Amino acid sequence: MATGATVVRLAAAITLAWAHSVQKSAWQEDWRATSDGLVLAEVRVQGSGAGMEPPEDAVLKDGFYVAHPTLAPQREVILRRSGATADWQVCIAGTCHSMAELVPPDADPVTLTICE
Repeated sequence: MATGATVVRLAAAITLAWAHSVQKSAWQEDWRATSDGLVLAEVRVQGSGAGMEPPEDAVLKDGFYVAHPTLAPQREVILRRSGATADWQVCIAGTCHSMAELVPPDADPVTLTICE
């Protein structure tokens, strides 16, 4: 943890999930911790519109557009929590929690980094 921001260190893999503030469609991202950084392995988008278009190579599967982005490994992922929308959902090994269950309710921003 760090003053002024909350830092969460990842050991393996997580899924970040949230509902778009306007469209109310689900968005899910699978992230893996690697020696090179955090890798975005898969994105699933339940719909489109209001700035949340699925990637061009996305395939519709079980109601979600599924894509595998080619984003370079990231040193960190910064999550903002405005309080004006539903909180992030964090899923680890199939168990999901709201961000508020993992960090203080007023933690903003929350920075994800790999364990070192």
